[in-house]
Amino acid sequence: MQDVHMQNTGPADNEATIAPKLLAWYKREGRALPWRAPAGTLQDPYKVWLSEVMLQQTTVKTVTPRFIDFLRRWPDVDALAHAELGEVLAAWAGLGYYARARNLHACARVVSESHGGRFPDTEEDLRKLPGIGAYTSSAIAAIAFGRPASPVDGNIERVIARLFAIETPLPAAKPEIKSLAEKLTPETHAGDFAQAMMDLGATICTSPRPACGLCPVRPDCQGFEKGLAAQLPYKAAKAARPTRRGAAFVAVRKDGAVLLRERPPKGLLGGMLETPSTPWLEGSQSEPEEAYAPVEGSWQKLPETVTHTFTHFHLELAVYRATVQQRATLRAVAEPGRCRWVAQQDLATAALPTVMRKVVGSALNG
Repeated sequence: MQDVHMQNTGPADNEATIAPKLLAWYKREGRALPWRAPAGTLQDPYKVWLSEVMLQQTTVKTVTPRFIDFLRRWPDVDALAHAELGEVLAAWAGLGYYARARNLHACARVVSESHGGRFPDTEEDLRKLPGIGAYTSSAIAAIAFGRPASPVDGNIERVIARLFAIETPLPAAKPEIKSLAEKLTPETHAGDFAQAMMDLGATICTSPRPACGLCPVRPDCQGFEKGLAAQLPYKAAKAARPTRRGAAFVAVRKDGAVLLRERPPKGLLGGMLETPSTPWLEGSQSEPEEAYAPVEGSWQKLPETVTHTFTHFHLELAVYRATVQQRATLRAVAEPGRCRWVAQQDLATAALPTVMRKVVGSALNG
């Protein structure tokens, strides 16, 4: 690896030509995506906002069908504002990072109730809305309103790091990358430029093997010139994720309904549904797992453990299953006020996060 303390000494020599080249390339090669309007036109702020929130930490391939479904169910911000949060969470299930869905719903309500259903058109005012941070506000301002804003996502970060051969590891390099992105952003067509940078990173300037032979700005790329393109951006080593463990209890009534519990509205998987479970801990449980069983029954511990990885930790869950009486009485440990019985045919549309779909699937299909 190169000396990570080396700093970029200046912008690419042909900095002024980068934006025109990328805009011309985007007009020819830009991806056709369901939330995009043709190059050279401003886009629907609702579609831009919805797509950008969905795309955080999620791929275009995964988002595309979900975006289309969201738009079918809630075609504008007012429709989304009037939806029940549970409906939104259920539609979001599988996309992960569920705080985004809660903020999405809260933001829709603010835009509908306080802004007459119209999104603000500046970065400053957009950032006042729930769940909209620096990146999303820049993206909406540029793509929907033509403001000379400079959103920097992971793709753009990689493109800038390579264009300017930035050898400072991420995340320390972020301020320098943001500054250089702002210098490259043209006063007009900033939205097209941002999307061109996104597309370049997603289709050509990829990690780890960029297709430099197809790149419209290869002559301007210091990383290519120095033979560093495939290695950049450097990243500081991440701390190892800890492992938490627990047990999940799948109670099945004789009519086939499954006992689910709503998680607290804030925090990990807030507002989503789960099977009653023990706490998820790195150390040992203070009580035997069976003490957390939600109802009396003949609980059978299944042989396979369900595993799932969150952003900050790995999770391992033992799964217990029991068939219980039709009028089974819930124990206090289950927190009955947050529990409900859900028919198996309704599980597909319930607000179950991926980890809980694994748990329920293991119990019902194992």
